[in-house]
Amino acid sequence: MKNPRSSAFPPETVREVRDRCLCLHAQRAARALARRFDAALKPFGLTNGQFSLLMALNRPDGPRISDLAPFLAMDRTTLTAALKVLERRGLVESAADAEDRRNRRLALTDAGRDLLVAAVPAWRAAHDRLDADLGGTDLDALREGLGGLGRIGPGEDTREKKGRAG
Repeated sequence: MKNPRSSAFPPETVREVRDRCLCLHAQRAARALARRFDAALKPFGLTNGQFSLLMALNRPDGPRISDLAPFLAMDRTTLTAALKVLERRGLVESAADAEDRRNRRLALTDAGRDLLVAAVPAWRAAHDRLDADLGGTDLDALREGLGGLGRIGPGEDTREKKGRAG
C-alpha cells in the first residue's frame, strides 16, 4: 500500500501552482470579495450576485436572458434559476418580447428598483472600505486585468472540442 502521506508531486511543483495559478488566485479573491459584499448587502436580503443581477437589469430596455448571460458570464440555466428567486420576491418580471414572442424580456419591478436604491449606499460604502484596504493598488489596472480575464474565453482545448464532429 502506498504511503498516504506521500505526494504525487515534488514540493517545488506545489509551490509553482500555489504561486503561479491565476485560477486559484482569482477564485480565492472572488470568494473573499463575495463574503465582503454579501455581508454588506445582507440587511437588504440580497447576495452580491443578486445585487449584480438587479443592477444589470437597471436599464430602460429589458434585456433577454440570452443578452444578459454573457454580460454576467453565467450560463443560461444558472441565470434562469437566479432570476426565478428574484421573480418570486417580486423584484424582477419577465414579459414576451414584442419582436419575437419566443423570447422573454426582463425588467426590474418598482420593488426591485426601490431595493437597489436602498442597497447602493451600502454597496458604495463596502467598496470604499475595500478600496482603502487595497491601499496603493492600481485599481484601474486591476479592473482592466480582471476584465481581460473575463474576455479571454474558455481556452483553446475547449474551442477545439466544440469544433470537432462527434
